[in-house]
Amino acid sequence: MSDSDDDVPQLSAATLAALQEFYAESGRTGLEQNSKTDKFCVGAVEEDWRMSQFWYSEDTAIRLAEEVMQQAGEHGRVACISAPSVYQKLKQLESTRSDSVSAVLLEFDRRFAAYGDEFVFYDYNNPLCLPEGLLPQSFDIVITDPPYLSEECLSKVLLTIKYLTKGKILLCTGAIMEELAGKLADLKICSFLPKHNHNLANEFRCYVNYESSLLS
Repeated sequence: MSDSDDDVPQLSAATLAALQEFYAESGRTGLEQNSKTDKFCVGAVEEDWRMSQFWYSEDTAIRLAEEVMQQAGEHGRVACISAPSVYQKLKQLESTRSDSVSAVLLEFDRRFAAYGDEFVFYDYNNPLCLPEGLLPQSFDIVITDPPYLSEECLSKVLLTIKYLTKGKILLCTGAIMEELAGKLADLKICSFLPKHNHNLANEFRCYVNYESSLLS
């Protein structure tokens, strides 16, 4: 999931069922019809606004992927929580760079299970319900894009982050969350302005708790 909005439209059960049937029949429920070369492209899995999904632009995905690679260090570990665009870009970059990192995607959307062992089903409502293999403080940096602009959602996602990270956090969320991000995790707003493939109603920003070029 990428950035989000609390005002996501609600559909009737009949409409939802029809949409699900359409996705299944058209092959758009996952990566089955994508070739091996493009399965990590941003957009290989289509946005589903019912899950508040808004994928980053190519430039933003690259910038954020490069940032977490730099911060994790060579052969470092990166956890992407509800940030599939960044995970996808990391996978694309790993074949072209010597300073590649290992990445795990924690995501509610099970379509991403097509990525195999690097996919971990994640529901922020159960922030510490994680596989045994995800050990405490086992990631050099965690990047997250919580699905909803609410205190409850951010607070619960931060429980997961603080469990997983060795210290570094990169949060992508709405500008209206700035005060809460500072209060809950001492995160500072960055000058870098992330962009999405589709314009969002809410101003979107990045926040970090470490020295970063994103700040200036």
